[in-house]
Amino acid sequence: MSTIPADLKYTTSHEWVRHLDDGTVLVGITDHAQDALGDLVFVEAPESGTTVSVGDACAVVESVKAASDVYSPIEGEVVEGNAELADRPELVNQDPYGEGWIMKIRPAEGFDPEGLLESDAYAATLED
Repeated sequence: MSTIPADLKYTTSHEWVRHLDDGTVLVGITDHAQDALGDLVFVEAPESGTTVSVGDACAVVESVKAASDVYSPIEGEVVEGNAELADRPELVNQDPYGEGWIMKIRPAEGFDPEGLLESDAYAATLED
């Protein structure tokens, strides 16, 4: 059974969003996603300054099984990609909601988290 922290928001494409005190958000892939991919061997996080829109493919994670895009759950500007993942992609497997975050985004003005799912709604998508 996948871990689904209640304090995060989610997308149907298996990204999570954590709101930070400075107004930015951290984005990563869920425990379910990393488990389905298997052992990650490569992560390409986006560069700072990259502008993203909802649904944009903006990062790539590769495992021994498959490669998968990571989609932006919000509109905004990437302020940081997790550089640690270049040398340690396994952090996504070991700690998907902590050290395995993929990017930090400054939301566009007027950001509305309307399209993001609460933990119980995300859990329901996994049962379908």
